[in-house]
Parts: sequence; structure tokens; C-alpha cells
Amino acid sequence: MAKEGADMTEETEFMIDKNVGKEPDNVESSGGDAKEMRAVILAGFGGLNKLRVSKKAMPELQGGEVKIRVKACGLNFLDLMVRQGNIDNPPKPPLVPGFECSGIIESVAENTTGFEIGDRVMAFVNYNAWAEVVCTPVDFVYKMPDEMTFAEAAAFSLNFVAAYMMLFEVANLREGMSVLVHSAGGGVGQAVAQLCSTVPNVTVFGIASCFKHAAIRDSVTHLFDRNADYMQEIKKISPDGVDIVLDCLCGENTGKGLTLLKPLGTYILYGASNMVTGETKSFFSFAKSWWQVEKVNPIKLYEENKVIAGFSLLNLLFKHGKCSLVKTVMDKLLCLYNQKKIKPVVDSLWALEEVKEAMQRIHDRGNIGKLILDVEKTPTPLMASDSTETSEAGEEEEEPEGDNDSKERMPFIH
Repeated sequence: MAKEGADMTEETEFMIDKNVGKEPDNVESSGGDAKEMRAVILAGFGGLNKLRVSKKAMPELQGGEVKIRVKACGLNFLDLMVRQGNIDNPPKPPLVPGFECSGIIESVAENTTGFEIGDRVMAFVNYNAWAEVVCTPVDFVYKMPDEMTFAEAAAFSLNFVAAYMMLFEVANLREGMSVLVHSAGGGVGQAVAQLCSTVPNVTVFGIASCFKHAAIRDSVTHLFDRNADYMQEIKKISPDGVDIVLDCLCGENTGKGLTLLKPLGTYILYGASNMVTGETKSFFSFAKSWWQVEKVNPIKLYEENKVIAGFSLLNLLFKHGKCSLVKTVMDKLLCLYNQKKIKPVVDSLWALEEVKEAMQRIHDRGNIGKLILDVEKTPTPLMASDSTETSEAGEEEEEPEGDNDSKERMPFIH
């Protein structure tokens, strides 16, 4: 028996990797006595019309898990790539997207320690986060500081852990070094800027769209327009280049980043947002980005004393089993938060029914900081009418997908 609170509800089992989509008959509610919850359903890979808010059966608590009543969910560029099917080996839809959330523990599985009913927590989830209730193993759950809001918690875990591990675990950031970060106005970019400020004399070169400059200028040392020739501008300031390049774009920026590296410098690729240009997956965008990537010559790396690396936090957690390492990093980050040295930047809050509009904002690169799905937020009527299910099956006219299934899927996370 699981330890349950007064209002406990039953849920479907926690699903990982390909198993996420193995219960298509249960994704849409079929009525009956089963307790239900609201969730964002991705009916198939493609455009925004593939997203619906529907009722589905709640997950059941499994051994080693906690059940969380979700208050807020993080929305990342990776979620956009999942929607398009632009990731490696995606689960079969229909599925519930989302990889991080915050909320209150409703029940704890038997013989599971460390958490109690009523604990305020943030958690990583291998899909299924965009719902009113989730179940996830305790290895992926962390207690929130008392002063942290649910929106901040949903903006904290993925962005700050990824930023910290790239800077300190992969690139070994130290006093006096320099960092170039793309998408400096995004959630990870702002986390990188704040963490760099905790190390003395670190120079941060930020790349962002012009309209974001006024809002983020104070968070970095030097700021450049993403459409300008930032390589030449950086070379004017630092002729030798930079020590660390954090690239979530890929494509032509890969070659530029490697060129800017100092000897013993580290280039880290952690995303491929340049491959997303339209609402649906584009083979042309994929091919263009692939063609623009400079072909890495190991001998050249050896001769120039440069390091190239890749980083995927979710793969580190769910495929490589590095939960204890991530837990150690989270403990360090929460200490920094409690010392008021770092604080997640929340761009905006959206109801579940407003998920399409929120995702469009990410697609347009309009956000400064993190977009949050607020489970308890009342949707704006005009927005909700387009995202809430209007028929029993939730069917709507779909865009033709052509040969999407035959196109390459990229295993990058942003």
C-alpha cells in the first residue's frame, strides 16, 4: 500500500523512453469510474494543431516513486522539437509532453524514504510533466526552498543544472576565464550568466536578438546582436578568443565557435535550435544546418589544443543513470539560491489551455527567461477555445505531414 493523503488519486505508471506511448487507448479519456486529470496531449508529430488539453486517467504510483500534484511545468525549446518529431528515437504518440515540474507530494510509495506527503518539490519527469498529476522516481525529485515559488521551481531544475554542469563539470570554469553563450536571453542563457557571476573576473559574451538587449544587458559583460558579425566584435575585445563556447544553435555557429576558442578552450553543443525554422519539421532546415556544421578534424583539434563536447542533461539522467551526480549539483545550486546569488528568470505564465500560444512564443524566440505552464491559471478565453478539446475524441483537421517519418531526427536537447 502507498501512503496516501485525503484527496489521493490513482495514476498510470511512470513511462520512460519508448514506453511512453505504449498505452494509446488510455491517453484520451474513455469515461467510466477511473479518476481523471487534465493533461496536454500530443496527438502526433507536427504543428501546433497536434496539441490538445484533454482528460486522461491518472497514473498509478509504482515502487520507489512519489505522486506529485503539479502546480507548474517548465516549457523548453526541446518540447518544441519533440512536438515536431525532431528528436532521436521519440516515443510513439499520443503522449503527454514535458520534462520538469513543481508541486506538492500527494503520496509516497511503500518503503520509499526522503519525502513526506505535503512536501513542496521540483522534479524531472521522462515525459508526462504537462499534467495535473505525475508520478516519478524519488531519484529525480528535490525539495524546494521555502522562499521559492512553484513557477521559479519549474524554471530552475533543468536550466540551472544544465548550465552548472556545462560550466563546471565539463568546461571547468575558473577565475579569469571567458565564456561565449548563445541565446543569452533564454532560460539556460540567463542561468549561465548568473553562475558566471559567482566566479571572480569571468567575462561573459552574450549573443541575443536586439529587442532583448535592454532587458539582459546587465547580466553579461558584452552583448551582441545574433544577426551581426559577432566573431569580429569579440576578436576586437579579446584577440585570443574565449575559453568556453556554449552553443544551443548548431549549424554555422559550430564553426564560428570552434574558431573563437583559445588553446585549451572547450566548445559545448547542447542544442540544435537552428534546425527549427517553421511550425513543422523541415528536411531543408535539417540539411542546411548539417551542411553548415564544420566537419571536425581530430588532428586539427590535437594541433590547436581545443576540446569539443556535447551535453544532454535528460540523457544523463534517464539513459546514463547519473542521478547521484545531478543530486550533488542540485544541492550546490540550492545553496547558491539560498545565498541569493542565483534566481531563475520567469518570462511568463500560461494556462495548460494556452500551451499553443506559449510554444509559439518560444518558436519566435520572444522569451526572456523561462516560460511556465501554470496548472491552476485560468486561461484567456480566446486562447482556451483553440486548445481545449471540443469533441469526445479531440479530433481536428490535421496538416499533411508528407514523408516526415523518413526524415532524420536529431538527438539534441535545449
